[in-house]
Amino acid sequence: MNTRWKPSVTVAAVIQKDGKFLLVEEHTPEGLRLNNPAGHLERGESLVQACARETLEETTHAFEPTALVGVYLSRFQRAGQNGQPDEDVSYLRFAFCGELGPASAHRALDHGIVRTLWLTPDEVRASTARHRSPLLLRCMEDYLAGHRHPLDLVYCDPSVAR
Repeated sequence: MNTRWKPSVTVAAVIQKDGKFLLVEEHTPEGLRLNNPAGHLERGESLVQACARETLEETTHAFEPTALVGVYLSRFQRAGQNGQPDEDVSYLRFAFCGELGPASAHRALDHGIVRTLWLTPDEVRASTARHRSPLLLRCMEDYLAGHRHPLDLVYCDPSVAR
C-alpha cells in the first residue's frame, strides 16, 4: 500500500505589543491550551490571507501580516479516543508577524477559543506545560531574535484562488 505523508498546513500570527504577546486560550483534545492565533490553510486562500483570517476569527482583531517569521515542522502523538489508535499528527506552520488592527465589536471569538490574553516573554516561557505546541515558544523566540523575511518569499500562484 502506497500512502503519501501529508502534514497539515497551518499559519500563526506572532503579535507583540508593549512587550507582551497576544495568545489565545483554547479547548483542544488535550485540554485547555495556549497558542498563537493560528489555524489551517483553507482552499482558495494564500498563506498571508489565511493568517489574517485566522487572527480575526480567533481574536476579533484585524491583522495584516508584514513579514514571515519562519517555517516550522512539528510532529506529535495524540492519544486515541474511544478505542481508536493513537494519531500521528504533523504540522507545517508558517508564522507571520505584522500589524494588529482594532477589535471588531460585533464579532465573537471562534468556536473553542475561551479568551485572548497578553503575556510577557517570561510568562510564555513559564507556561510551556500549557502550550498547544512547542512551536508557540519557538516562534516567539525567533521573533525576539529578529527573524523577519519578506512576504514575497512565500509566493501564491493565482491558480490557487480559482
